[in-house]
Amino acid sequence: MKDMKASGFQTRDIRNLLKADRIVKVKPGIYRLADTQLGESSGLVEVCLAMPKAVICLSSALAFHELTTFVPTAITYAIPRSDKPVKLAHPPTEPYFFSEAQYKTGVERRETKFGGIRLYGMEKTICDCFRFRNKLGEDLAIEGLKEYLRRRGRDLNKLMKLAEVCRVEGIVSQYVKAIVG
Repeated sequence: MKDMKASGFQTRDIRNLLKADRIVKVKPGIYRLADTQLGESSGLVEVCLAMPKAVICLSSALAFHELTTFVPTAITYAIPRSDKPVKLAHPPTEPYFFSEAQYKTGVERRETKFGGIRLYGMEKTICDCFRFRNKLGEDLAIEGLKEYLRRRGRDLNKLMKLAEVCRVEGIVSQYVKAIVG
């Protein structure tokens, strides 16, 4: 809304655009064009705009990095334990509460055609998936790790350093040894 007002739109103009179904209200103060061709990254952008501290994580970050064949039904995002998640009308979301050290480590900023997003890098995402393997399923974490290990630019030192931060170095190192040989 602040961007629209800065461009000369009045509150009544915004209300008229809503009534005419030209824009859609995502949450108070956040709107998108109704005829925007929605893609996976548009929902990620909406989450990051609605919650400045949200960091895309787990299955949504795995999918963004193309480390899984799994299609998430909700956008998973991390916020500090002390924060409260914002309810969005759309897209479906699932918050995860991270400790300060685990929340701040491994955050990257990426630009998509819909706008900027904050998400965890590949290595941090894999480690987080192992940390939440009982909730997400160990197969998702293993699939992400296998796909990561197939990549040319993989960085096993970075992976193991982040596994230590996430307190999953034991299980990650066992799987790396088993997969790499």
